[in-house]
Amino acid sequence: MAEEYVNKIRKHIRLDKETGWILGVCAGLASYWRIDTAIVRVGATIAALFFPKIVIASYLVAWLLLDDRSVSRD
Repeated sequence: MAEEYVNKIRKHIRLDKETGWILGVCAGLASYWRIDTAIVRVGATIAALFFPKIVIASYLVAWLLLDDRSVSRD
């Protein structure tokens, strides 16, 4: 069941390393939400000021779970 959920997320949200700065997580989320990448980066930075452990852990988990945009899984 958990694998189905992760595969469903991977189908829609992907890392965007071409426009990303560090690992492409914020750029991938911005392209999924169809908003400017700077908005996601500022939001992540502000959240990291208040909840650094949660944001860092979430960022790393997203990086590990999500696929690169250039990789296609069919």
